[in-house]
Amino acid sequence: MKRCGEMIRIKPEGLEKYKEYHANPLPGVNEMIKECNIQNYSIYQRGDFMFSYYEYIGENYKEDMAKMASDPATQKWWDLVKPLMQPLEDKEKDKFWSVMQEIYHLD
Repeated sequence: MKRCGEMIRIKPEGLEKYKEYHANPLPGVNEMIKECNIQNYSIYQRGDFMFSYYEYIGENYKEDMAKMASDPATQKWWDLVKPLMQPLEDKEKDKFWSVMQEIYHLD
């Protein structure tokens, strides 16, 4: 299993809409997340920052993320939520969210 943490900033004018969308995800979005071997997925908010945590249980992360990116329901979802977000300046070139490094874990 791979544990993943990521951060992004939410535009101040988009925060309430972002929360509203996540309270009622589009049909198929959660199912695709699970189908792509992601479990225990959470998003936390502090001010205008969002922190996501999830566990990847598959065998080919890159392939599963490509599958998710090609899904029409996921694309429609991203069309709704991405305009509300502002990627951090230090994100990796091919990423939207900034990947975090795990430095401690206790089971």
